[in-house]
Amino acid sequence: MRRTALIHSWLRGFALCLLALPILALAVPAQAELSPAALDRAKLATVGVLEDTQDQRTPDKPGKILVRGTGFHLRDGYIVTARHAAEKHDVTTGTIIEKQIRILTTDLHELTADLVGDSAFMDVVVYRVIEAQRSKLLASAFFAGGDVQPGQTVFTVGYPMGWGPTMSFGHLGNTNTFLQTVDTRLIQADVAACSGNSGGGLFNEKGDVVGIMHAIIQTERDDSTAHCSRMAFAIPALLAERIVKAAIEGKPMTFSKMGIHMMAVKDGTKWRMAVKEVNEPSKSAGIQKHDIIIAVDDTEINDAAHLKNYLIERTTPGQQVRVKVRRIDADLTFTVTLGGG
Repeated sequence: MRRTALIHSWLRGFALCLLALPILALAVPAQAELSPAALDRAKLATVGVLEDTQDQRTPDKPGKILVRGTGFHLRDGYIVTARHAAEKHDVTTGTIIEKQIRILTTDLHELTADLVGDSAFMDVVVYRVIEAQRSKLLASAFFAGGDVQPGQTVFTVGYPMGWGPTMSFGHLGNTNTFLQTVDTRLIQADVAACSGNSGGGLFNEKGDVVGIMHAIIQTERDDSTAHCSRMAFAIPALLAERIVKAAIEGKPMTFSKMGIHMMAVKDGTKWRMAVKEVNEPSKSAGIQKHDIIIAVDDTEINDAAHLKNYLIERTTPGQQVRVKVRRIDADLTFTVTLGGG
């Protein structure tokens, strides 16, 4: 599990999920903005990711289910969740991605799903329920088209602390946030979430997926490995959909590269990013060491994370982009044909 000082990816809820647990609302829903059909579809599409020790039930704990994470059914049996919610930790082999997981539907069917593909780079993994059991999946989720906006109404369905399914409602905050836990921007949401929500869908008012729940920032320190917060972060659907599509199609996920390394410098009163090292393809395009990166295709670049995010989400290898730089006192624009890798 990835960790920083106060950043905790949701991994394993220690509480048990009871067989007859009712729906629990963690925040007051904005029902005027959310249709019952959207809420119902999101709930039915949500699944729990069971502990890999689920079959090792003990006689003193009958009728209880161990849930470690959340996911959602996309279509045709494909289950999407956070990669770290499906990882297995072993003292000899280290951390590995499980080839097969068991999931729990909201009407308590336990199904088996096989690994299709994953991206450790982006903390996304795709499984597929075995064919004989796919008819047990009650609903499908859809990735929302376009990007999200701050203030947008959202909700999530999941298994915080192993309990659920629960619903939590709120709004989006900063949609361009960067943490040390993943190599992409994240969407901040003020929805209540805990250990175990990881991998669940972050839904808009139509019930479409705008993000995959990834991490929370812990607001209180204690010695427990289970945490809750209203400062939650999700992988944006704009990127997650590309990863899922590549996994389903069996294609390697490649990202665009400019071939530059950057460092922070002062440009007047503003901090900007300057080229520390330049390699191909930027070198052939004319970009030089110490050039200050101003913008790519008219999108202002504030730091290295912004540049990486723009390349990951908005471009493909082989695409040409216009890069505006400041060299001493002159603003210059170069056309770079992006590499891949």
